[in-house]
Amino acid sequence: MTGPSPTAAPEASFRVERGTRASRIFMASGAVAIVVLATLPYWSDSGTTRLVAEMAYYLALAQFWNLLAGYAGLVSVGQQAFVGLGGYALFVLCSAYGFHPYLGILAAGVFAALMSLPIAFFVFRLRGAHFAVGTWVVAEACQLTVAQFSALGAGSGYSLTPAIVRTIAPDRAGRDMIFYWASLGIAVAALALVYLLLRSRVGLALTAIRDSEPASRSIGVDAFRAKLMTFVIVAFCTGLTGGLIFLQKLRVSPQAGFSLQDWTVVVIFMVVIGGIGTIEGPIIGMIIYFVLRELLADYGTWYLIVMGLVAVVFMLYAREGIWGWVAGRFHLYLFPVGRRFVRLDGAPASQRDSGPNRA
Repeated sequence: MTGPSPTAAPEASFRVERGTRASRIFMASGAVAIVVLATLPYWSDSGTTRLVAEMAYYLALAQFWNLLAGYAGLVSVGQQAFVGLGGYALFVLCSAYGFHPYLGILAAGVFAALMSLPIAFFVFRLRGAHFAVGTWVVAEACQLTVAQFSALGAGSGYSLTPAIVRTIAPDRAGRDMIFYWASLGIAVAALALVYLLLRSRVGLALTAIRDSEPASRSIGVDAFRAKLMTFVIVAFCTGLTGGLIFLQKLRVSPQAGFSLQDWTVVVIFMVVIGGIGTIEGPIIGMIIYFVLRELLADYGTWYLIVMGLVAVVFMLYAREGIWGWVAGRFHLYLFPVGRRFVRLDGAPASQRDSGPNRA
C-alpha cells in the first residue's frame, strides 16, 4: 500500500451557497423597512399612505409581469384583462352572491385563474410579437364584452353599495388603513412568491426556457407545462391584485378596469427601466416611475413624453435595465436564486456568481 505523495497539494473542499453577504444584509434591512412601513399609518398623513399603497400594488403587478415575460418568455400586452376581470368578479360576488369583500378578493383571483385557461388555449398558439398582440386583443375583447352587460353597469361602471362598504370597516379611516396593509402585504407576498418560485425546480425550468427553449427541451424540460403554470399563477395573482385595487376605489368600469396604459404600459415601463429578468429590477423601476410621475405631474402631456423618451433610451442603450447593468458590473445580487461554489477556507471558487437568475 502506498500513501499520498508528500509533495501532493491538498484537495480543495467546497460548499454550495445560494446567498451572498449583500443579500443577507439586504434581507435584514428589508425586514426592518417592512416593519417601519407597517406602522406608517400611525405617524404619517393619509396622502402619503395612499401613495405608498399605490406603489405597493404596482410593485406586485410589475413582479408578476416580470415573472411572465422575463422568465417564461411570454411578453403579454394584455395583463389588464386579469386586473379588470378580478375587479368585476369581486363586485359581482359581493353584490349578487353576498361574499364578504375579503373573501371576494381571493375568489377574484381564482376567477381570473380559471379564465386564463381558455385564454391560454388561444394565445399559446402564437409566438413572439403575435403573442403580445394576441393578448392585447383578448383584453380588448374582455372590455367590450363586459360593456355589453347592463347588469354590470354597461359602459358607465359598477359601484359597491354602502352596506357592502361598511362590512370592510365602519369609517373611511379604517378602510384606508386596511387597504394600505393589504397592499403592502400583496407587495411582500409577490416578492416572496417570485423569489421562492425561482429557487424551485419550476424556476430552474423557467430559467432554462428563457435562455434557450430548444435547449431546455433537449434536457427534458416540459416548456408548455412550465409556461402554462406560470401563466395561470400570474393570472391568479394579477386578478387578486385587481380585486384589491377596485375594492379600494369602490367602483369599476370597463375603461378603468381594462386600461392598457394604467395596468400594462406603466408596468412594462417599470420592468424595462429597472431590469427585466431580475427581481430587483421592478423595485428600481417602480421607484423611478413614481419619482418621475410626482416631478412631472404638473406638466400635462410632457409627463408622458418624458416617460416615453426615457423608455426608448433604455431600450436602445441599456437593454438590461439599471439593475442588469449594476449586477453585470459589480456582481451585486440582493435576491440570488443561483448557486455558487465557495471554498471551505472562505475564498470563492469563482469571482463570478452564477447570477441571480441563472442556475
